[in-house]
Amino acid sequence: MKIAVVGKGGSGKTSVSGVLARSFAKAGHDVIGLDCDTNPNLGLSLGVGDLETERLLSLRDQIDEGEQKHAHTWDNILDAYGTDAPDGVRLTVVNRIDNPEPD
Repeated sequence: MKIAVVGKGGSGKTSVSGVLARSFAKAGHDVIGLDCDTNPNLGLSLGVGDLETERLLSLRDQIDEGEQKHAHTWDNILDAYGTDAPDGVRLTVVNRIDNPEPD
C-alpha cells in the first residue's frame, strides 16, 4: 500500500504523515516515510530529532549538488540516505526517485 499526503502549506500534512506512519508501524506493517517537502520536517514528527533530520537534508543536498551518488534500489536508498525512526518507521528525505529497481 502507498499513501501520499498532499495539501496546502500549513494544513498539517507532516503531522498527519507522522501519525499515519507510526500507527501503521505499531500495527506491524513495514513503513517507509519519504519526506519530499522543500522544508522537510517529517523526521521531527517521527521523533528522530533535529540533528538526524538535518543530516538527512544535508545528504539530499549533497546528491543535488553532485557530491553524493544516487542510489538505485530501495534498499540502497534507505541504507545510504535513510534512518530508523521510533516504532519501526524507516525515513529518508528525497527530491525524487527515478525508477528504483526492485531488490
